Amino acid sequence: MTDAHSRASTRNSKFIKATPEALYRAFTDPAALAVWLVPGDMTGEVHSFDYRVGGGYQMSLYYPSSEKTIRGKTSEREDRYTARFVELTPPERIVEAITFDSVDPALAGEMIMVVTLEAENDGTTVSILFKDLPSGIRPEDNEVGTQSSLEKLARYVE
Repeated sequence: MTDAHSRASTRNSKFIKATPEALYRAFTDPAALAVWLVPGDMTGEVHSFDYRVGGGYQMSLYYPSSEKTIRGKTSEREDRYTARFVELTPPERIVEAITFDSVDPALAGEMIMVVTLEAENDGTTVSILFKDLPSGIRPEDNEVGTQSSLEKLARYVE
């Protein structure tokens, strides 16, 4: 078991041919989040959205019915979480505190997601840092899922 002080973190970056403003909108538009934030062939639904510091959103990610392994965090095929906006600095930075809706103590606690958008010549480098991953989330799985979401984000905005 790890204690709260040694919880894992992951970092992913991707260069995307879009402006920081367009990318910031994709991170703060519930309709966009439901499309690109969902890794792989999962589907997403945003249940509520309140764009302000202290506000946030609740979202579900659904595993495809074709998947044989049951691995949902909230129910068999669902990962539901609440994200609270800690910082909103358009069009450069978004900080969210994320909590999974789960009875599993290995998924308890708040993890922090820091998104930075750095303008480059003909696009933007998007970096996503996750801090304080719950012990029930393997860092390598989080990195693979985040990379998949970044690729979907690129397709969404480019």
